Amino acid sequence: MKDLRSDSIILAIDDNPTNLKLLHRLLSAKGYNHVHLLSDSREALATYQRIEPDLILLDINMPYMNGFDVMDALFSLQEPLMAPIVVISAQQGSETTLTALEKGARDYITKPFEKNELLMRVQNLLDAHLAHKLLNNQALVLEQMVEHRTRELNDTRLSVVQRLGMAAEYKDEETGNHILRMSHICQLLAQKMGLPQRECELILHASPMHDIGKIGIPDSVLLKPGRLDAHEWEVMKTHAQIGGHLLDNDDSELMIMARNIALTHHEKWDGTGYPNGLKQEDIPIEGRIAAVADVFDALTSQRPYKNAWSIDEAIHYIKTHSGHQFDPKVVDVFIAHIDDVLVIKNQFQDD
Repeated sequence: MKDLRSDSIILAIDDNPTNLKLLHRLLSAKGYNHVHLLSDSREALATYQRIEPDLILLDINMPYMNGFDVMDALFSLQEPLMAPIVVISAQQGSETTLTALEKGARDYITKPFEKNELLMRVQNLLDAHLAHKLLNNQALVLEQMVEHRTRELNDTRLSVVQRLGMAAEYKDEETGNHILRMSHICQLLAQKMGLPQRECELILHASPMHDIGKIGIPDSVLLKPGRLDAHEWEVMKTHAQIGGHLLDNDDSELMIMARNIALTHHEKWDGTGYPNGLKQEDIPIEGRIAAVADVFDALTSQRPYKNAWSIDEAIHYIKTHSGHQFDPKVVDVFIAHIDDVLVIKNQFQDD
């Protein structure tokens, strides 16, 4: 503990140079190597912030700012771990002592003081303060470790989500670039609709899972080159429910949103969608956004079973189905920012 004490920073504030020299001599002889002397109390606040002392020795009767004024200024900083203040004053009245303690002083010593008593009180207060600093630093280190570990877990979960999303697209003979385009368009629409930044980030990372349920669809249906018959179409529609089940029972924000998107991106504004026939705002906003982004990119992309639609044809489809298949507000934002959508589409073109 002695080494820690010797490295402690002590700030002595007194308008009398003789008193400051005495304090410096006593403290230096005891092994305190960082004693700062201040005779102008007006500089107390700036000096405190500059040197960040571990202990303050403070006189009361000073010009410009007395000791009480200095304490008021220091405590106005609302430091989480304020250095303890020892008032050293010739005033011996109980009223002065009580005022100093009420304002936050940790100790009160009257002049003339006995040097060994002063040194012992300085030592005790420094020991307590250094212990508090150690605990505070340990808490900070633990907090940083928890934040780092949480970030690692979130990154791992995000990687799993993205790779599973890509696995579903590859099984469907679609490229991984589809989920990149679709997810970035989702984020763009969410931002332009004024959703909180956290939700915009979540929809970017959760939307790649929108078709994860296709993993559970038989290849005979999923990879059929022609149109599906009625029975096959009913089988294909189950991918939304399968996706919801696959992503269920995880209470993280990311997985909750991923589940909502997987389960509801085929619901329709007028209630004729699947799997649950939800309508209008009963459909989560992330599902309504994903519906527009997914359909637009699917229409304008080449597939083994169809040619890519032109941009104008796809926009016309989106407009025509506003209020029926799609949320009109989402469509309005989509149309208003179509140039930004096309930037995303060009950025992640298929090879």
